[in-house]
Amino acid sequence: METAGKPNQDWKADRYAQHAHFVPALGAPVLELLKPQAGERILDLGCGDGVLTEKLAATGAVVVGVDAAADMIAAARRRGLDARVMEGGKLTFAGEFDAVFSNAALHWMKQDRDAVIAGVHRALKPGGRFVAEMGGHGCVAGITVAIIAVLERHGIKDGAATIPWYFPTVDDYRARLERGGFKVEYIELIPRPTPLPTNMAGWIELFAQPFLNRLPAEQRAGAVEEVVEMLRPVLCDEQGRWTGDYIRLRFAAHRQ
Repeated sequence: METAGKPNQDWKADRYAQHAHFVPALGAPVLELLKPQAGERILDLGCGDGVLTEKLAATGAVVVGVDAAADMIAAARRRGLDARVMEGGKLTFAGEFDAVFSNAALHWMKQDRDAVIAGVHRALKPGGRFVAEMGGHGCVAGITVAIIAVLERHGIKDGAATIPWYFPTVDDYRARLERGGFKVEYIELIPRPTPLPTNMAGWIELFAQPFLNRLPAEQRAGAVEEVVEMLRPVLCDEQGRWTGDYIRLRFAAHRQ
């Protein structure tokens, strides 16, 4: 079995579209917070398959999308977008964007959280906007606890060390933004129970790969079923519909 380390998350555009199309669909409020204007240069950080990037471009903004996953960037390029493979902690832009936008991506950049903020600051023009939504403190807490408990049943005692997400509090992320040279205008935690388009097994297999990779391949399917049954009483209704226990952190800031 594998040891805890850097998250091993393999993003595939087709699986993402099947199990997680709700992610860009629920991005409208943060787009409204951004208020993109025609002619602005906007960086979409963690653009994924480009669904929201395409909506940004439709406003008349000049949009560049970046993502660390090559398969997602390939899907974004098929939409005709300017999309580039680039890690969030290694942005190479300097003073060229009016705004940086990010939806449901920053919490995956756990090990590079401050480097991401520094890179965004460099990429923005003076006074440029940083508007984003990410997972916030308490997001998918029930799911995470169930996965760690099942790993422990299988002999993995340090399952918490595998948590691939960074879900900050308002105080934590505000302080990071301010240390990074930003003035925060708005930041809020938003509880958002989210209906899952397929089921809990699909969610776990897509989003919890770093946990599953701790187990031998032959044990993974059984472990997923154990997690599903543990969560069924609290996250599945009488008609078999699953809900993810999501909490989002949404913010708007500008470069000082």
